[in-house]
Parts: sequence; C-alpha cells; structure tokens
Amino acid sequence: METRKVQRLGPSTLAMTLPAEWAKQYNVEKGDEVSIRVGGKGMLTVMPESVQREESEAIIHAGSLDADAVERAIIAQYVLGRRVIHVEAPEGETLDSAHINAVYNAETQLMGLGVIEETPDRIAIRCSVDPEDFTLDNLLERLEATGQTMRNEAIRALAHGNPDLAQRALNRERQANKIFVLLLRLIFTAFQNPNLTNALGLDDGFALIGYRSIAKNLELTADNAEDIAEIALNAEGHELKVDQPTMRKIREFTDQVNEITEKGVSSAVDRDYDTAIEVRRLFAEIKDREREILSELPEMPNEDLLEVREVLVSLQQTAQYAVRNAEIATNLALNAESEHTTIR
Repeated sequence: METRKVQRLGPSTLAMTLPAEWAKQYNVEKGDEVSIRVGGKGMLTVMPESVQREESEAIIHAGSLDADAVERAIIAQYVLGRRVIHVEAPEGETLDSAHINAVYNAETQLMGLGVIEETPDRIAIRCSVDPEDFTLDNLLERLEATGQTMRNEAIRALAHGNPDLAQRALNRERQANKIFVLLLRLIFTAFQNPNLTNALGLDDGFALIGYRSIAKNLELTADNAEDIAEIALNAEGHELKVDQPTMRKIREFTDQVNEITEKGVSSAVDRDYDTAIEVRRLFAEIKDREREILSELPEMPNEDLLEVREVLVSLQQTAQYAVRNAEIATNLALNAESEHTTIR
C-alpha cells in the first residue's frame, strides 16, 4: 500500500500527486481530465478517461486453441466487459470450420452479442449491451422468476405426465444462462468502472461481491429445475410412480420452495433483514420435508424410488440456495443503520 502526502495549494484547496506508474499505464498527462467518485467508508476513486470510455477490445488467437477453448474464451471476454472480441487465425492461415462454429455457438449463448465483421482469417463480434439499460436488482429478480417458472413446469409435467411441459422448462435454461452471464458481465464491469454502479441501481460497489454469489446460487437453482425436467422427460409415462396424495405433497413442497427463493432474492434487493429472517424461519419448517415424504412412500422398485428422491433432493437444494441468498442479504442489510442496527 502506497501513501501520499496531502498538500495545501490555496486557502481552500488540498492536493496530492498521482503515482507516475499509474499515470503512465493509463496515459494520463498534464491537462487531462479524470473523474472523481466519492464512495462509502471515506473512499475516493480516481478514474482516467480511458477506463470511462469502456470500449476495450480483445483478440483471441485461435491457432493455439481447440473449438471448445475458443468458445469459452469468447464467453470469458464477454464476462470481462469487452466491447469488441476478435477471433483470429495465425498469420497466413484461415479459420477452420470448427472455430467458426464456436464463434456462432458463443453468440447464441450471450445477450447482445453479434458478428460485425467476418473474413477468412478473422471474425469480429461486438456486444451492444448498454449497462444503463439494466439494473442488477431487476436481473436478479428475472433470473429467480425464470428458475421458478422452470421448476413449476417440471413439477407439473411429472404430475400430469406431460413431456411438452418438461421440454418447455428445458428450453428456458438457455434464457436463464443468458441472464446469469449478463449479470456477471455487469458486475465485472462495475467493479472495474465504479462510475457504473449508480447506473446499475447501486449506491456503491459494496454489494457487488454479494450479488455475484446470489447470481451463482440462482443459476444453480435453475440447474436444479433442469434436473427435474430431465427426469420428467425420461421417466416412463413422464410421471413419478406415486399416488395422488404423495404428488400433492410434492407440489405443496414446490410451492413452499418457491416462496423461499422469491423472498431470498427480495431480502437482498430490498436490503430487508426482516425478510431474511423470514426465509430462515420458512426453511426451518421444510428442512425435513424431503425425508418425511420419502419415509411415507410404500415399497416400490428402486428405479422409481430413485426418481422420486432426485426430485425431492433438487427441491431441498433449491431451498438451501435461498437460505444462502438470505445470509448475503443479512450482510447487505446490516451494513446500514436501521431499526435493528446503529453504526458509529
């Protein structure tokens, strides 16, 4: 950690010098303008103009990578906030069909990404996402709602033996993943450029690390819903081999899980400690529900029992992820003064 001495330049002006290495790295020279942002806990952030423009580009050298690695590299550069991503073949060579397909596969997975230039030896793709078009709170709520819709469709598919509902849930997984990766991009971008935090609906960058964890938990709950949909699609008759009273208990369990996941997210976006406490109370009521339903099942073939257990485990895990989100919400809520906390 480097320290600087504050000097007085006039009756009401204090000043300090900028580190020479930092100024050189960001091409800051005498007469240039920089942006100053005042944050919490006495933080003062100085941003050079080059960072504020947010027009960074990246070149992926495809010659040393296979198609899967190229696709992952594109997704990584998207998450890191690059505006334009180039995929290039080695000098004197052309991109092979596998690398070209990898570019277009990545494009379909990412929101706002499109090819803007293509030649035999290079492809350029550009992200048109404007951070000011979204708030992180809204995207978290959208991701939770998408996962909840997938979960409801998968359980209804099992209840009615309806493969179309199961397939509909599976089709939504791509949208859930797009929202998740977009969240990562905006979180990383705001971390690098604190000026964007207000545009994304945050007062400061304190919440970013918590939002990253919440987004991952919600992505995992969508995966749980996908697992249930896969069971519905592959099960004989596309339904669980249980009686109606048992199926009713599973649907009631699903409704309770839905309530917990929704409250887990709202406790975070609203910074509401009371709602976070409510999430933990609701989870305590159902923490043994998986075991209770399994214990009441009659004798059945192991394969059928395994399908029921996998559905219940997915629901239980989803509720546990909601509790994790409530724990993050507790940290966010108690970082400010409220009826519960006085900070000095």
